[in-house]
This record gives sequence, C-alpha cells and structure tokens, in this order.
Amino acid sequence: MQFSSLDLAPELQRGITECGYSTMTPVQIQAIVPARRGKDLQVTAQTGTGKTAAFAIPILQLMLDKPKEVVARRPRALILTPTRELAEQLAVSITSYAQFVPISVTALYGGVKMGGQANKLNAGVDIVISTPGRLLEHITLGNVVLAAVEFVVLDEADRMLDMGFITDVMKLMQMTADKRQTLLFSATTSPAVNELSHKILHDHQQIRVTKINSTADTVRHAVYPVEESRKIELFETLLKEKNWFQVLVFTSTKEQADLLLAALKKSKIEAAVCHGDKSQGSRRRAIADFKSGKLQILIATEVAARGLDIQGLDYVINFNLPYLPEDYVHRIGRTGRAGASGNAISFVSREEEQTLERIQKLIGADVKRIVKAGFEVTSRGSLLKSISNKVLSGRSNRASETVIDLESSKDGQAKGKPRRAKSSEESNKPSAPKPARVKKTNKPAQDTGPKKKVLKGKRAQQYSR
Repeated sequence: MQFSSLDLAPELQRGITECGYSTMTPVQIQAIVPARRGKDLQVTAQTGTGKTAAFAIPILQLMLDKPKEVVARRPRALILTPTRELAEQLAVSITSYAQFVPISVTALYGGVKMGGQANKLNAGVDIVISTPGRLLEHITLGNVVLAAVEFVVLDEADRMLDMGFITDVMKLMQMTADKRQTLLFSATTSPAVNELSHKILHDHQQIRVTKINSTADTVRHAVYPVEESRKIELFETLLKEKNWFQVLVFTSTKEQADLLLAALKKSKIEAAVCHGDKSQGSRRRAIADFKSGKLQILIATEVAARGLDIQGLDYVINFNLPYLPEDYVHRIGRTGRAGASGNAISFVSREEEQTLERIQKLIGADVKRIVKAGFEVTSRGSLLKSISNKVLSGRSNRASETVIDLESSKDGQAKGKPRRAKSSEESNKPSAPKPARVKKTNKPAQDTGPKKKVLKGKRAQQYSR
C-alpha cells in the first residue's frame, strides 16, 4: 500500500516523499487510517517498523484539516518519550515530514540549558516532544501550558513504565484537554501497559502487528558462554577475528561501560560511551561519530536502547544481558531495521543463564550457542568435582598442601583462607597435654602471711604447668 493512496495534503505528501517514503509498513497500514479518524489506539509493534510515521502523519494531517493560530506556550500536540536520544530523533523525523507545512516542532529534554527551550515555547510551537521530567520542569516555571493539547502520544510506553515515569505521565495527562486523542505505542506489552491503556484511552482500538514481544525475523541471535571476568578479552578477540567494524555494545551499568571503554582504548580501538553521566553534547557527538564511521564501537547503557536509529547497523552486542527480558527486544531492535538483516550477539556468564532462559521464553525461540575455543565455561558441578579431585589426588601428604573449603565456595570459586595440611610425621606425633584450667572464684583470698600476686589469664596457665 502506497502513502500516495492516503489522500494527504499535497505539502505533507511532498515532505513524506522527500524522506524517501513510498510503501507503507504493516504498522503504518493498520494505524494511520483509524488514527486519522480520531480513534484512540494502543499499538504494539517491533522496534524499527515505522511507528514514528504511524502516529506523526495522521496527527499532522488532522492539524492541517483544522488549522489554528499558534499561541505562545500552548502547544496543540504532545509526544512523551522516555529518553533524550529518542526525543531528539523524533523531532528530526517529524520536522522532516512537516518541512513544507506551517507546523512547528520542538524537543524538550534534560542535559541542556532550559533557556533556549523556553524561548521556543514562548514564541509558540505546535508539537512538543519531551521527556516527562523536563516537561514538568517547564510547567513549574510557567514556560508551557498543556490545557490546549488535543493530541497525546505515549511513545515507548513500556519503557516509560520500566523507568518509573508512570506518576509523571499520569500527572501530565491530567493537565491536557478533556477531549483529546491519545495514541499509545510500544514494542512490548505487559499487564502494566494494558492497565495504563485502560486509564488514559477512551473506547480505543488495539493493534498488534506481530506476536507479542517478538523480534524481527531478519535478526540472527547467538550466545557466547564466557566467564564474567573474561568478557572483555573475548570481545577483543572476536573483533579481530571477525573484523567487525560498526558495533553497538550494551552494558548493564555505567561502570561496566567505562571499564570496557578503557580496555578498548588501551588496545587502540576507536570507541566512545553513551550513558547518563555524559552530557547531552557528549552523547550527541558520540552518536554522530559512530553513525559517520569515525568510531568502531559505541558503548551504551539502557538509556540509549531507545532512540538510536542507525542505518545499516550489522551488530548489536549484549556485553551483559538486560535485567528485564523485554529490554532485550529493544536493544536488538537497533539492528535488522526496516527489513535489513542484523546480528544480536550476547556474552552470557553462568550467573546469567536464568536470564537467558527468560529471554528465550519471551521471544519464543532458542538462541544459538557458540563455544569459542579457549573461552569454555565449566559448569558449577564440574568445577567443584575438579577441585575435589585435585585435593584428594594424593598431594595432601605434602606439608605445603593447600586444602580448599568446598562448603564455603559459591559459583565454583573456592573462598576462604587456605590452611596448611598436616604432614604424616606431624599426624603421628602425640598431641601435647592441654594446660590446666584455672577456675575463677569470687571468694576473698585468706590472709596467710605476705600477700602473693594473683596471676590471671594466660600468665596463670603458664605458671600452672
């Protein structure tokens, strides 16, 4: 189905064509028409399937159908999104669609000064794209009022719930017009998302383009079992052997991202990080350099799992598996976009095996395992058996033998201080008699002449032998 069949305003159609859009994706086919009719929607579709155009194009057309004068600090449409990167990306895309129509767009997010954003709001803007926290800041300062908002979009609604934005979202929704159209888009679904949809949507239509929480068929999944302490070594080995170039790596924490960056720089590999401790300018430069090919590796935390749109990205590496299985879908959604092929590779330690099982259950598929020579992972049971055999191998007769306490070991790693084993000579030697114990008494000493010094504790034991 072609965009030209939608009977859009000529200027809007021109902007869409300039963006290179001609044939609609499945989510656009199902969502654009009912959204244009003013219907509330709950849409679940994979990342990279064209959801931005699915909600932006009908809103732009509806605003053109009923034009209104731009009023300072009072936008007509609000798009809420969980991250700075996604807000910025949405602003670029929607501005491109609207490049030939008199509709203005601005993005609000943290990490930058508020003055420039406040000036744009004061001049008047039609569509505001914002993270919940930054929007509440502007509202508190009187920079924006939501009473005139007719269209609301919650993009990546599932992620906003995961990040704890539900209270802020509900507060913002109450500030918008009572008669509004609300569109809720997400890549995954959950009971929390469904509960939210019933609270904010009215007589809504539910659209599921693919099966719930599925990943793109064009993405190849693989797992490398590896000890946690050897993940950096494995990554550098695969980089050299496979000749990977543009690779997006996800870590679970900022500390892990920084450690990996330090190791790659030491190996003279061009890389950068993108996480919450970095300024917006630094993050923007890192993403731009990665897209342009200046960087071989971009390391990101979950904050960047939404909003990164990189054409032709072949590899996404999960240095650590995400805490929430649903986040796996979002992470690997950066590759295999718009029908292109991609690779999702995960480094999985023994501690992450249960998380892997939950991910496989969520996506409904087993992930291919690849054992890299030299990086084999021994199971906990096998490792304990190996340690036990070494202890009992006959070397225990040597005076310097170390005995490992298996009972105190966890995950196959023996813990506690090593203790010296007795030699056979020492074992046959009769043990020395224990020193006599001195009983303490509270009775006063009898006066039998000159007072004697009363010895206590260890000194008493020494003199009682």
